[in-house]
Amino acid sequence: MSNTVVQLVNGAMCWKSGMEIDADGARHAYHPDSAQGLDNLANAGYPGNWYGLVCNQYGAPYIQTDNDPAPGFFISATALVDRTKANNDPSRYVDASEVPYIAVPPELRNRGVLLGDLAMVAYKDRFYGAIVADVGPHNKYGEGSIALATALSIPSSPRRGGVAGGVMYAIFCKTSVGWPRDLDDIQKQALAAFSRFGGLDRLVQVVSNV
Repeated sequence: MSNTVVQLVNGAMCWKSGMEIDADGARHAYHPDSAQGLDNLANAGYPGNWYGLVCNQYGAPYIQTDNDPAPGFFISATALVDRTKANNDPSRYVDASEVPYIAVPPELRNRGVLLGDLAMVAYKDRFYGAIVADVGPHNKYGEGSIALATALSIPSSPRRGGVAGGVMYAIFCKTSVGWPRDLDDIQKQALAAFSRFGGLDRLVQVVSNV
């Protein structure tokens, strides 16, 4: 994915790549017993560098209590958050199992993509609206949430799912209104932005000209 070419066309960042499945923000994403989580705990970091988990001031990750959605599981973070919620409240973060989202590398943030920007993601005969909710490693293009993969009929297991290629992405810059955002509104506004962009035919044309 590191050789991916991203083009800015009609206010949209467009590219074609595969899709890896992102579990971040899901209430059951990670567990102290790695096998119990939706994803391998190693994908959240390691002691001293937990980049995918919410930690206290001493660097120890929070574990959900009986009052939380998934007692015993870690609290998994996303870069996009509901700032009205406490740091150790799982609902502060965007749930990968419920919300269609994509993660972008820092390079796109440097080119003007905002957390919360809307996107349209297409695979084969399907396309579905999404939101930019997380930031991944440098030069890693093509990460989508469990919910997004499900909507596109892409195998959605964070451990075994995803596809190697054929997924087209368009992020509509300056469409962020933060988080939370109604899921129906994400679809409605993403579809409207996609229509203004030129729709699926235009996206296919753009990513095929690389």
